[in-house]
Amino acid sequence: MSDNGHILVVDDHQEIRDLLRDYLTDNGYRVSIACDGAGLREELARSPIELVILDLMLPGEDGLTLARELRGQSDIGIIILTGRGEMVDRIVGLEMGADDYLPKPFHLRELLARVRSVLRRASARAGDKPQIPHTRAAFAGWSFDLSSRVLISPVGHEVSLTTGEFELLAAFVNHPNRVLSRDQLLDLARNRVASLFDRTIDVQVGRLRRKLEDDPQRPLLIKTVRGGGYIFAPAVERG
Repeated sequence: MSDNGHILVVDDHQEIRDLLRDYLTDNGYRVSIACDGAGLREELARSPIELVILDLMLPGEDGLTLARELRGQSDIGIIILTGRGEMVDRIVGLEMGADDYLPKPFHLRELLARVRSVLRRASARAGDKPQIPHTRAAFAGWSFDLSSRVLISPVGHEVSLTTGEFELLAAFVNHPNRVLSRDQLLDLARNRVASLFDRTIDVQVGRLRRKLEDDPQRPLLIKTVRGGGYIFAPAVERG
């Protein structure tokens, strides 16, 4: 049995389940399969899973619902497979907490590259490869403890952050007043290079703005640089 990681493939098409199981097993992963939400929960209860490859179109509970449930319970890696053409489905999947998505049909080698990338990030989140120093930062009245992942608003309220939001905010406070492209932010916050149509950063920036800005439509903290990316505008004090 491989030590590369345990992957759960959830898809209602047997051909896809078998194809991914055989391919990922040949590349050194332990692979389990399920056809719906009930099967997913059974596999999660049976043994630890590092990554779920999750189809959007499932009988009963759809993939978006299951992704939200998974993210609410753990930092497990999630890759969504979608046969739908609408970009909105992919963006909603990322908002639900998925780490990545891959539209069908896809190349197996591209899937493997994304599996490796998500597992590396999941390993870093678990503490195997810590990348963010234990420190505190203050900006615009906000207090941000990077070691405990606690964000306190100017009025003293703790504001919850998803893993993706935390990683992005950490990247911003560690590189204030500097224009960062989407590729740079993906590399800093999620340890991978952006694909051509990847909207991960835009989704996470939008979510952070709703939590940090008085008016997310007219942001003062995270500003958009046309053709360049984003800049974290406030002065940052580190302690």
